[in-house]
Amino acid sequence: MNKIILADSQAIFRAGTAKVLAMDEELRIIAQCTDIERMNHAITTFPGSIVLFASSLRPDLPRLRSMLDAAGSRGIVIAEHDDSATIFLQQGFRGVVFRNVTGPALVECVRRVAQGETWVPPHLMQSDSPAEDMVGTRVRDRLTPKEMRIVALIVQGCKNREIAQRLKTTEQVIKNYLRSIYDKTGVSDRLELALFTIHHRVLAQAAAEMGSRLDAEEQQQAAPTAVA
Repeated sequence: MNKIILADSQAIFRAGTAKVLAMDEELRIIAQCTDIERMNHAITTFPGSIVLFASSLRPDLPRLRSMLDAAGSRGIVIAEHDDSATIFLQQGFRGVVFRNVTGPALVECVRRVAQGETWVPPHLMQSDSPAEDMVGTRVRDRLTPKEMRIVALIVQGCKNREIAQRLKTTEQVIKNYLRSIYDKTGVSDRLELALFTIHHRVLAQAAAEMGSRLDAEEQQQAAPTAVA
């Protein structure tokens, strides 16, 4: 049984990753961490583990590598779209996957690293260019601005009630929009929608940009209240 520590601040992606890994009887997730402090504690508490961590947590890579070596553990990086796999390999980490990794490829990576190998498929050395993501481009262009706002908040892990509050509408309206979004993306629930979005770079970038725009709008709306 291979022990897995999963560290990622993105709740939706973490849930999807855990679901994929749990299907393999040889892999057991013993800790899920949302930040660096919890990850470091898990590394010292559970030696001899495979540590699957997101580069977005911005760990001190040399220090993390030393901690892993001291614990007899191995690290696999969940890289962002604009990361370079080579940098992480040069730091001594044993595997690199990007957020658009498929389930089977993720499991294969963890298995190989558990066996002492270093795993980076050639086609993942660089993430796909936007021009190559035809599916993501097609779906992005089909979604309305309101639907894209909802997708952005789904990826952030928001529930229907919170989405309705942030978009100043009702939960029933959000449910109606979600049905349309599911039809356009070919998914059946919010977890699949979030993973579908993360998997397609063009769509993920559009959702991230919309999320930033929503945050900026909310800050502007709150500013007069703060002054008063």
